[in-house]
Amino acid sequence: MSGCLTVVGLGPGDDRFLTPEARKALASAQALYGYGPYLDRVPLRDGQARNPSGNRVEGTRAQVALAHAASGAHVAMVSGGDPGVFAMAAAVCGEIEDGPEAWRALDLRIVPGITAMLAVAAKAGAPLGHDFCAISLSDNLKPWELIERRLDAAASGGFVIAFYNPISTARPWQLGQAFARLGHHLSPTTPVIFGRAVGRDDEAITVTTLDKAAETPADMATLVIVGSPETRVVTRNGQTPLVYSPRMTAPVSA
Repeated sequence: MSGCLTVVGLGPGDDRFLTPEARKALASAQALYGYGPYLDRVPLRDGQARNPSGNRVEGTRAQVALAHAASGAHVAMVSGGDPGVFAMAAAVCGEIEDGPEAWRALDLRIVPGITAMLAVAAKAGAPLGHDFCAISLSDNLKPWELIERRLDAAASGGFVIAFYNPISTARPWQLGQAFARLGHHLSPTTPVIFGRAVGRDDEAITVTTLDKAAETPADMATLVIVGSPETRVVTRNGQTPLVYSPRMTAPVSA
C-alpha cells in the first residue's frame, strides 16, 4: 500500500473559505495532523485519527506525519490560510530534504488555500492591485536585522507590504519599530489596514494612516497591510473606506 501526504490550506476563517479540493482531501484522509486550533476547524469524521500539536513544533509534526504516510497511510496535514505562505508546506519540504529516502518517494500533494493577506485585502478593497510583498515580523527563524533590511528595501522600492506575525506577547515592540522604520521612507498619511480574525465571527477591519498605526491594537490574529505611495483611500458615506492601489504607476523621473 502506497502512502500519501497532503498538506491542506484551510483558509483564514470558517469553512466557506475552504476550497472543494481541500474539502475532498480532508474527507479522504485516514489521519489528520496539525496545530490544535486549526484541527478544531475540521469536522470530526468516524474512523479518522486526529493528531494535534503545539504552535512551535512544525518540524516534529512534519516528521511524524511523513513517517505515518511512509507506512502506507493517507495522511493530511492542515495549515491555516495557504500552506505555502509562512506555513506547513515549507516545513514538510524541509523534512523531506533532510529525511530518509522513503520520504522522497511519497506521493506529496499541496492543496492551496486563501491566505490572510488576500482575505484582508478583499475586505478593504484592492490594496494589492499593484506590486506587493509579504514579510513576517517574527524573528524566531531569522534575525531582526534582516527584517529591517527587507523593510527598507520594500518601502524604498514602492511595494505595498503585508505583515504576517505582526506582534505577540513575546514580541510586543517589533510592529511599532517596523512602522517607525517605514516612516523614514513613506509619507505619514500612507494608508495602513489592520485586518483581525478575517473570516471569523469577530473579524474587524481598521483603516488608519502610518503616523497613527502604532496606536492601533493588534495581535497574532491580525494581518497588517501598509500601502505604497500610490495607494489611495476612497471615503464613502456610511461605509468603510475603500483602499486600493491603482494598476498604473506614474513614470519614474530621471
